[in-house]
Amino acid sequence: MNKRHFLFALLTSFLLISSRMAYSQAEGMEIRMLTYNIRHGAGMDDIVDLNRQAAVIQGTEPDVVGLQEVDSCVKRSGYIPEAKILGDALGMYSTFGAAIPLTGGKYGVAILSKECPLSVHHLPLPGVEKRTLLVCEFEHYVFATTHLDLNDSCRFASLPIILEEAASWEKPFFICGDWNDEPTSTLIKQMRKDGFIFLNGITSSSLNYTFPAPNPTKTIDYVTSFGRVTKSTTARKVIKEPEASDHRPVLVGVTIELPTSIQSPSASPDDAKHDEIYDLTGKKVEGDNLLPGLYIQKNKRKKFVIR
Repeated sequence: MNKRHFLFALLTSFLLISSRMAYSQAEGMEIRMLTYNIRHGAGMDDIVDLNRQAAVIQGTEPDVVGLQEVDSCVKRSGYIPEAKILGDALGMYSTFGAAIPLTGGKYGVAILSKECPLSVHHLPLPGVEKRTLLVCEFEHYVFATTHLDLNDSCRFASLPIILEEAASWEKPFFICGDWNDEPTSTLIKQMRKDGFIFLNGITSSSLNYTFPAPNPTKTIDYVTSFGRVTKSTTARKVIKEPEASDHRPVLVGVTIELPTSIQSPSASPDDAKHDEIYDLTGKKVEGDNLLPGLYIQKNKRKKFVIR
C-alpha cells in the first residue's frame, strides 16, 4: 500500500468511526435489562432445569440480566456452576457474587451480559441470611443486582449501602432484583425519595405482579435507575412464565445518552449550595455550612466530599 492509499484508508476509517459515534450520541444507546429470581434453577415442579430458564431469558433478548437465588457447585443443584452454564448457553459473560457458603458450594446472585464487564465487585448486605450487592461496570453504564432479606429491618439497613454505591458512579447506574417488598412499603417509598426511579410497572395491577409465578398477586421484583438517566423507555413488562421458577422475570428496555465528556466526580461546597443535599441515609441536609463528610447531591448521581 502506498502512502496515498494508506492516508485515504486512515481517513475513511476515521470518518466511519466518527459517524457511528455521532449517531450513537444523537440517538442514544438502548439497553434491555432483565431481572429474574431463578430459584436455584428449580421450576414449580422442583426439577432443576437450566435449559428451561435459559429459553425464558433468550426469548426476551436482553443485553444484561440480574439473577437471584443462584447456586454455584451446590449439592441440591448437582454441584454445577449455574451462572456459567446459563452464560455459556446464552452466549453471554457470566459474573457470580456469592452471599453465603452452602453444602459444598456457594449461593448468591449473578449478572449475565453481552458486554464484558470493565470491573466487578460485590458488597455484603445485612440479612438474617447474609446478602450481597453485585456490581458490574460496563463502558457506558453500571448494572447491579441484589436479593434483599425477608427481615424488614435488614432490608432497610441495606439501603444506605446501596445508596452510597449508586451515588459513587458518574455513569448511569441501574440496580435490579428481588427485594421482598411491595411498592407501598416503607423501603420502596424511601428509595423513591432517595432518587431511585422505578422503571418497571409498580402500580396495583395484575400486569405488574411478579410473585408467585403460577398466579402472581404482588410485585417484589424491580428494575431501577439512580436518578433520571434514561432518554426513553422502550420496553416494560412482566414475562408471562408460570413454571420455570417461582418468580416471573421482569424486562425493561431504556435508551441512554452517550456523553461526550466525563464530569469531575467531586463538587465544591459552592456548587452544593445550588442543589439539594442529602446524607447517606437519605436525610435532607439543611443550611449552607456542611460539616466535613460524604454527601449526595440530588440528581447529580454522584457523591462528593466537603473538606
